[in-house]
Amino acid sequence: MRQVALALLAGALFAVGLGVSGMTQPSRVIGFLDVAGDWDPSLAFVMVGAISVHFLAYRVLRWQEGRKRAGAASAPRFPLLADRMDVPARTGLDARLFAGAALFGVGWGLAGYCPGPALVSLATGSRAVVAVVAAMAAGMAIERFTRARNHEESGPEESGPEESGPEERGGPAPARRR
Repeated sequence: MRQVALALLAGALFAVGLGVSGMTQPSRVIGFLDVAGDWDPSLAFVMVGAISVHFLAYRVLRWQEGRKRAGAASAPRFPLLADRMDVPARTGLDARLFAGAALFGVGWGLAGYCPGPALVSLATGSRAVVAVVAAMAAGMAIERFTRARNHEESGPEESGPEESGPEERGGPAPARRR
């Protein structure tokens, strides 16, 4: 129960941060993407803040792992809301990554919402936001259906990370739990 309460608190903090920074307003996102026109750099500051927090958290994780490997008797518990930190095992650039990034960018640029701000903006009751979130959900469902279908047709070699283990794919696990 404590973990759920902390997760809700973290989510609420995230939502308030998006609202206070104005990132729930599509005009901010469109303004940021309009580099040739009336460019609005505010999204860049929000990104720098988020990247900075992640960078520090990742460094603490690496430091903690080093202490454990060195045989330290104790190390601070990190992360706070989970037993382990999920760290991607795949770091290579491939066509699937580029295609996904392009589709995400097109949707973001057209709608002015990315997933976090869209979910936060649902509280406004705007029909446009409901449509964006419904389209996001449909896109995720289509991707999941397509991946499952490809897995059935081609076998585990070409499946996504959720469908098969590393030994079935002949490669590393999709995410390491730290």
